[in-house]
Amino acid sequence: MRQPVYLRSPRSSDEREFLASVKKSGALHSPWTLPPSTTEHFRAYLERMSTHENAGFLVFRHADDCLVGVFNVTNIVRGKFQSGYLDYYVFAGHERQGLMRKGLEAVVRFAFQNLKLHRLEANIQPTNVASIALVKACGFLQEGYSPRYLKINGRWRDHERWAILTP
Repeated sequence: MRQPVYLRSPRSSDEREFLASVKKSGALHSPWTLPPSTTEHFRAYLERMSTHENAGFLVFRHADDCLVGVFNVTNIVRGKFQSGYLDYYVFAGHERQGLMRKGLEAVVRFAFQNLKLHRLEANIQPTNVASIALVKACGFLQEGYSPRYLKINGRWRDHERWAILTP
């Protein structure tokens, strides 16, 4: 059975659709995340995702090849740790359809099978109910709470730590 979404690495030819999707999704993303919103920021994102410490994935809907969202595995640490951090966002018009869940399931499989990670961690603001529901649905467990953990939109924000380990 064909999955409703597929993943692929971001590339320069995605810039126009990506930036238009970010612009359309401003209200949805605030205050949770600040995705690349200019050509300069998008190109910097592509450069960051091309290193061994990061892996970027764009989520596309199979039915029409429409860009649905983004998952990034960042700050990958090798050696005895074999871990990475997960960040993600859906684009407006695609939320609450199960597409990001299918995308996250694929990213988790890729992280454990292809990247050979042992652990994937997502840090989520406690009031981001939809994001917490997504990781819970995909098997992540809450491990803790980090006050003033990440600076987003100029403010230090509390986060819950969620993680999944390789089966």
